[in-house]
Amino acid sequence: MGAGFKDTNMTKSETLVALAETTGKTKKEVVEMLDAIVALAYKETKKSGEFTIPGLGKLKKKHRDARQGRNPATGETIQIAAKTVIKFTVAKAAKDAIL
Repeated sequence: MGAGFKDTNMTKSETLVALAETTGKTKKEVVEMLDAIVALAYKETKKSGEFTIPGLGKLKKKHRDARQGRNPATGETIQIAAKTVIKFTVAKAAKDAIL
């Protein structure tokens, strides 16, 4: 890994502390804001089918039709039921900043 990077991902607590330090807000204020953003993302994705976080990406609700599948252990053909799934598409700005 490069200089300044650790081998593990940031924990939620570490993320909240870093955001508090960066914004000058208290950890409690950051927790409230992050919780509000997450709740809004869930609500809007459920209602309209998508939610965009500018510069980061977009949550999209998508219907997946029923289809035939195969049990990998037995090779038996099985029916996979239709369902709704959530997809996250990364914004171009995020790709450009990271890659």
